[in-house]
Amino acid sequence: MNRMNRREFIGTLVAGVGATAGAKSAPAAGPHSPTDRVPFGKTGVTASFVGIGTGMRGGGGKRQSNHTRMGQEAFTRLVRHAFDSGINLFDVADLYGAHPFLCNALKGVPREKYVIQSKIWFRPKGLPDVTTSAKEAVERFRKELGVDYIDSVLLHCTTEPDWTDKLRAMMDELAAEKEKGRIRAHGTSCHSLAAMQASAASPWVNVQFARINHKGVNMDGKPEEIAALLKQMRAAGKAVIGMKIFGEGKFQSLEEREASLRFVIGQRCMDAMIIGFEKPEQIDETLKQLAAVLKA
Repeated sequence: MNRMNRREFIGTLVAGVGATAGAKSAPAAGPHSPTDRVPFGKTGVTASFVGIGTGMRGGGGKRQSNHTRMGQEAFTRLVRHAFDSGINLFDVADLYGAHPFLCNALKGVPREKYVIQSKIWFRPKGLPDVTTSAKEAVERFRKELGVDYIDSVLLHCTTEPDWTDKLRAMMDELAAEKEKGRIRAHGTSCHSLAAMQASAASPWVNVQFARINHKGVNMDGKPEEIAALLKQMRAAGKAVIGMKIFGEGKFQSLEEREASLRFVIGQRCMDAMIIGFEKPEQIDETLKQLAAVLKA
């Protein structure tokens, strides 16, 4: 009897045929598998429904996170495990210092096989330097990641209701980078309800990165309130990517995590989700759990 390789095993476990790097696209009704390829709104970007984040406990002015602190070898093992399990969406940021780590981890993988989302930290505190040019940031990011283009670049942690006015110069530069093909989409990671409402009203926003879970932990409003706003964004053609699904690691039990997965899936308010897996076994557990939720 031929031995089943890991990629085949995971594919059978979570979706039958949906977990390989060439997984089928999800139907319009939504994904059947955690690793189905799903469209990101009207951006033209398609990636696995579940992505892996690299910013757990990130920041602190040192361009690091739990993911970078684990070292390149462990980081690479985690990323390759995710990729071999059918995940091809990777979320990084300047604040996390994860760009060179991801570059090294994905060496040898064809560029078209994975999707990268990164973020520009524009605030005066949080990094040793202040980024004032989105164009220069994108150029540096591409070099650090070892890629010709980045699929999605976000303005990291917008909180003000008038951020679309204050950050207009950076928004225009990102729009120009998109026109030149250096990025495929732009948007924001909001950290307040007011900022998210401004994002919903802005035609510039292609991608919305938003905190969503069933308990409102580390969120910007009540779960149902945020879900309703995100559904509005999706209806307008924006790509909505959920984060903090497990309350930034605060949901310790399987039951809590399943409840959150059931809530966010049931709301139909997002195109994809990012989870900050720190161990390969966490990936396996969540893919299995989410496969059951999607099947229900």
